[in-house]
Amino acid sequence: MATAPNSGEPRWLTAEEQRVWRSYLHATTLLEDSLDRQMQRDAGMPHVYYGLLVQLAEAPCRRLRMTELAKHAKITRSRLSHAIARLEKNGWVRREDCPNDRRGQNACLTDEGFEVLGKAAAGHVSAVRQALFDRLSAEQVRQLGEITRIVAEGLQPDGTGADLPWLR
Repeated sequence: MATAPNSGEPRWLTAEEQRVWRSYLHATTLLEDSLDRQMQRDAGMPHVYYGLLVQLAEAPCRRLRMTELAKHAKITRSRLSHAIARLEKNGWVRREDCPNDRRGQNACLTDEGFEVLGKAAAGHVSAVRQALFDRLSAEQVRQLGEITRIVAEGLQPDGTGADLPWLR
């Protein structure tokens, strides 16, 4: 917790900061829940699995090294491993050994996984539009993009020693 300059006291949130913080928590929690329920209902998978399939679909040759996939998805390696195991069981992803690193593995999107992703995409985009973008003006969308970029950059410091999910 940050302290006030020269006082040793915590720098408590102002009433306005507390209001904004709680509003942010409520909105992000409700948004993630809404998108997860939509994805479960329409595609039979959690929202995080959809995100993994998207990352693989956008990667060269529809494959990414597992460590890179964890980094893109902002999740721990153990959570990724569990998710990939479930996606493999569904036939949507397969693992392959990395040709240039005997310890590494790639996650590869199968044709079946690509099809499932294609079918799920329209519903997902509609849910995102309805929950977020249709409620905001063009200026608010621009501001939200700028704000979230600044926050994300601050939480991903350059250099070693950062405690980031994909490094755990």
